[in-house]
Amino acid sequence: MHFFKRLYLLDKFILHKQIVYSVFRGLYPFGEYISYTNNSFTLEEVKHLWRKNRCAKKYGKALKIRVDNFESPTETNVLCSDWTSWKQPIIWFQGTTDAVGIQFFLKNIHPNMKRVASYLFGDPYKMKSRPNVFGELMRVLIAPSGSIRRVVNWVLNGVDPDIVLHMRMRSNRSIRAMNSAIGCVKKAIQRCCARKLRPRVLLISDTPSFVKEIIPFVSEFAEVLHFDYKSYEASNRSGTSISIWHQRVDFRSKDWGPAPRWVAFVDFFLASRAKHAVVSGAHRRVGTTYAQLIAALATANHQGNDPEGSDLTFFSSFQSNLLTDGLSSQVGWGHIWNRFAGPLSCHHQNDQCTMTPVLPPAWWDGTWQSPMSRDVHRLAAYGVRVSNEGGVDHSSLRDFCSSRKEHVKNYQIIGLQN
Repeated sequence: MHFFKRLYLLDKFILHKQIVYSVFRGLYPFGEYISYTNNSFTLEEVKHLWRKNRCAKKYGKALKIRVDNFESPTETNVLCSDWTSWKQPIIWFQGTTDAVGIQFFLKNIHPNMKRVASYLFGDPYKMKSRPNVFGELMRVLIAPSGSIRRVVNWVLNGVDPDIVLHMRMRSNRSIRAMNSAIGCVKKAIQRCCARKLRPRVLLISDTPSFVKEIIPFVSEFAEVLHFDYKSYEASNRSGTSISIWHQRVDFRSKDWGPAPRWVAFVDFFLASRAKHAVVSGAHRRVGTTYAQLIAALATANHQGNDPEGSDLTFFSSFQSNLLTDGLSSQVGWGHIWNRFAGPLSCHHQNDQCTMTPVLPPAWWDGTWQSPMSRDVHRLAAYGVRVSNEGGVDHSSLRDFCSSRKEHVKNYQIIGLQN
């Protein structure tokens, strides 16, 4: 969903820039459902401060936005330019709709850029030691709006879930996916909550009919939580007008599911209250952007709050038919397991419930990682040669960068004459 992809645009921290969310404060994305920190600025507020402090006349500083389009290999400077030397006060890194774009800085040819990127994202070869970058950003920058918070509190009734199961089914009702996910939830319970008689498990999915099917099975060993928006509306306990919540958008309805879009925000903030584990299952693609950000925010919310000192764990549930050809079904740069989808992935495995990094890897040169052929061709457009085993030819990248002309695209907001 678009908002949860927008969260990956917060990469301006890599250059120690301030965050600008939108043009006007009332136009923050999905402002009906999200409360944003006052530590951010709108472009209108930046313009006001720029004029108030006479930055143009007194200091000779024009207010400009430099745009770098990651989605266009011929326009982006993500690998070849030293962004810390850019003079523009605002940088818009366009098209970074997942956790991958900003991590391209890890292969930037300039040591200073690579150093800052490594400081932010940790050692890409040590998955367990990498920081929860996006989870900590979300914890500071966003919160549920008052209306969404009231719904979340109504569902939880004062007790957070122990485990969250998110199933990305896209209107499918796979028995294999369900059985694999149930086994993964049981594994998570054994790891965190074996002493509890009936741990609390929250179920969320883009396919409500699937939730109804899986509830009886999970109820055999756990207390099940699930937000049924129709029951909530019928109870008339919101205390607010929900007329806007009834507005349905057919665009990408298969991607979002049949429920109104506000339900996805309720589910997101419900899931981010998980205390011990987040489990991601799917009909096909496991560990999508939505599941990643749930796990990241839950980890950030949980950090330091457990008296037993245990860490929240992110699991991925794979049914065996997804593993017939290794992880080749995990296409898409933004999916966690795409970096393991190449020729090194093992074929014909049984159901898997595997621990998953909260910060997805962005390159293919780590242990057991390898690219698919489509990724090799796509990287070539960025000037990166990658072997079938995921190794990066750094010398060819430097040659590519030295031969290309730096693309510069600026928008001037306030000139020196103002």
